[in-house]
Amino acid sequence: MRMRLLLLGGGNLLGQSLIEQGALEGVEFHTPKPPKEGWNPDNLAILLQEVQPNCIINLAYYFDWFQTREVDTAKLSSQINIIEHLAKLCHQQSIILFQPSSYRVFGGTRITAYNEEDEPLPISVLGQALWQMEQIVAEECPKHVLVRFGWLLDYSADGKVGRLIKRAETLPEVQLADDRRGNPTPVDDAARVILGILQQLDCKFELWGTYHYGGMEATSSLAWGQVALAEARNYDKNLTENIIAKPHTDFNDATVEPQYSVLACKKILHTFGIKQRAWRAAIPELFKLFYNHSQTDK
Repeated sequence: MRMRLLLLGGGNLLGQSLIEQGALEGVEFHTPKPPKEGWNPDNLAILLQEVQPNCIINLAYYFDWFQTREVDTAKLSSQINIIEHLAKLCHQQSIILFQPSSYRVFGGTRITAYNEEDEPLPISVLGQALWQMEQIVAEECPKHVLVRFGWLLDYSADGKVGRLIKRAETLPEVQLADDRRGNPTPVDDAARVILGILQQLDCKFELWGTYHYGGMEATSSLAWGQVALAEARNYDKNLTENIIAKPHTDFNDATVEPQYSVLACKKILHTFGIKQRAWRAAIPELFKLFYNHSQTDK
């Protein structure tokens, strides 16, 4: 890798997976520890001066954007400001900016898969913030790559997977929407996609723009949950087997979670040659990591 890569967010699970996969390919990342006060315009400017990167991968707020259920509007507002400063710094110094985004920028009313040309109409505060960040990056930093991911899955105890397991541990039944659809996307697969993009940018290809990626085989929340809990019972026989199908509109998050969020992934295939991988094949390893880490944390 000829580019000097600066990774913000190397300590989270997506960042860790990217570092591990990069090491196997001989790709190194500069991964600074976040300051106690968090990133701000001053310490970012100092960092860029010290590292002089060719490309920044901004995963600094991964958990807030992809795993948490609690949305902090003040925190999002601050993150939008930081993204704007980062994008301007990248433009001034001719640095490539890789910025992750999400299916949440769409409204979820379209039954067919969303492609990159479809107009974002976010229905949640988080979706609106992510769409604003996308616009800022596109306007302020021409040398950018934005990737909207599907339902990102990791093995954190308080992420999407962890919350599902907690419900199955503590409730007599688990209710899941049978008419809410998306692309489950294990975090290791997302890291593979990021690494593949970086390797091609390193070849001096100017492939700027917005791309979509989600795991192969779009599915419902119900079907994903059934597969996940079947695997989880290999580790915990006490999990409820009572899974109840309910319509999307019966859930409290129906007003903020897009009902249909399937992503069309042809552009990323045709541009970078990155093929979708089947999310089902990654489930055993995902839950092995989940239960290994849950035992370690006890």
